Amino acid sequence: MAVRYQITGGTAAEISASVESGIRTGALPSDTALPSVRTLAATLAVSPATVARAYQELRQRGLVATAGRHGTRVRPRPPVATRRSARYPAPAPGVRDLSRGQPDLRLLPPLGRHLARLADEVGPPTGYAKAGVLPELAEAARRRLTADGVPVDGLTVTGGALDGIERLLAAHLRPGDPVAVEDPGWANLLDLVAALGLRPVAVPVDDDGPTEAGVRDALALGARALIVTSRAQNPTGAAVSADRAQALRTLLAGRSDLLLIEDDHAAELAPLPLHPLAGATPSWGFVRSVSKPYGPDLRLALLTGDETTVARVAGRMSVGPGWVSTLLQRLVLALWADPSTTELVAGAGENYQRRRTALIAALAGHDVIAHGRSGINVWLPVPDETGVVTALRDAGWAVAPGALFRLGAPPGVRLTVSPLDDAEIPALAEAVARALRPARPAGFTA
Repeated sequence: MAVRYQITGGTAAEISASVESGIRTGALPSDTALPSVRTLAATLAVSPATVARAYQELRQRGLVATAGRHGTRVRPRPPVATRRSARYPAPAPGVRDLSRGQPDLRLLPPLGRHLARLADEVGPPTGYAKAGVLPELAEAARRRLTADGVPVDGLTVTGGALDGIERLLAAHLRPGDPVAVEDPGWANLLDLVAALGLRPVAVPVDDDGPTEAGVRDALALGARALIVTSRAQNPTGAAVSADRAQALRTLLAGRSDLLLIEDDHAAELAPLPLHPLAGATPSWGFVRSVSKPYGPDLRLALLTGDETTVARVAGRMSVGPGWVSTLLQRLVLALWADPSTTELVAGAGENYQRRRTALIAALAGHDVIAHGRSGINVWLPVPDETGVVTALRDAGWAVAPGALFRLGAPPGVRLTVSPLDDAEIPALAEAVARALRPARPAGFTA
């Protein structure tokens, strides 16, 4: 895409600020190709070194990415607030949107009656001195984590899974450090790694999680941290199996130079058992969100890990936001204690599993191979992302291009099953098959 926005500036700081302004206003949307260093230097009458410094600053802040012959481009989701219309284009009328990766709002437990009860029971206002992790929440969290085989050396609460991961990375790493990430992997995490100025090292993923060979290669490349999704991996639906967990624990044993981070964002929503890696390395953190099972607006995650790591996270929070709202903590406690809510969450997990399995089976009926052991997404390897995304859009289905989730992995697209009704699955599978094998144009006839 040619750049129509006029980048200005005579210094590296001015040039980077001009590019950032273009991104913020939407004049430089995601994936826009920026001019080459020499081209922009000639246009602005500055030295190539000045433009190179500007681009370097933008890369370190995660606003742009440089990919060899593809040049420098605006990242899919740069860490700067942009106009909503530019970030979230409305889907075309009549198109079923399977691209968002969000849970089915119809399956989330209702919060109203729990909030009403809290209003009657919350007691006097909480002051600064008494705020923090509620002892009753900590005790309930310890029981739940221990039941899944997760050791609980230290425990705190963060504002969601990604907040916890960011705090873990900041507790041990510095800009420029290499971080081993799943490939394909969670787009938000890849964006976070870029925004922190960390260097991603791709680790291939199969149905059983990060591959042993991929982790070994990442360690050989000097990775300072490894981030693993326990279950419901986004976008592939991978889940760490018992055998893979054992192999990785053996590989990671005693690595005092590595921070191990596990993300169990699906938690109770995942019907597969958890096979944790927690404790395989001296420095580790395990994050479990409540947002996926109980609602995206519940910005709370449990964070456990070795004593030093948790102390660093909790200490940094104490000089920043301080704590996660005790009102929110009490609401989570009420949800955990409600048998009907537990039943609803379990039913939602079974519902997603049924839809996901049905879609994979329907695709297999068309000789199309797809992946998704757990979670709300199905990963479909494709030869050409743009062609498949376009063909499905024309057929009435919006899906997410794999480029949002990939570093070096082969092409694919992500289909989120949460908006799907069972009756729609055969039509979707047929549309996917047609998109992968489009009809050949008729030849010339005499």
